[in-house]
Amino acid sequence: MRDLRLITDKHPWGYMQSSSDEAQLLGMLIKMAGAKKTIEVGVFTGYSLLATALALPEDGKVVAIDTDRECYEVGRPFIEKAGMAHKVDFREGTGLARLDELLVEDEGAASYDFAFVDADKPNYVRYHEQLLKLVRVGGTIIYDNTRIEVCQLAIADGVTICRRLV
Repeated sequence: MRDLRLITDKHPWGYMQSSSDEAQLLGMLIKMAGAKKTIEVGVFTGYSLLATALALPEDGKVVAIDTDRECYEVGRPFIEKAGMAHKVDFREGTGLARLDELLVEDEGAASYDFAFVDADKPNYVRYHEQLLKLVRVGGTIIYDNTRIEVCQLAIADGVTICRRLV
């Protein structure tokens, strides 16, 4: 993880890398949930992807989606060095298209335990609609770069109140 972080810091877009505390949180949440099958939309060089793979059990899988295979290839040697390559199913392309493909694959619908999204922010609403079909009831979906305050209430079938901060 450290070596991948240092290499990514030198990348022209290194600022897009997930923070170390965020990666640690993702790993902890995956372990707490007992997740085995996860999705990551927006991989960049794979820092959070590696954290996810490390947190998964030996038979766990993460479908990693990104439009930029070249950036993923920067981190792939570190994923291999950590012995996690067998857990990663990298799929090049847009998140929307790849999530649609997952929906039609055998056992695709409602079979994932966890999803992390850190991709093109304007499509978050569309990703959410797809992920609600892919992630099982009781599963977790996490979005990066959401600068809002959220209050979710158990009124009727659920009410979510958001206030934009930035």
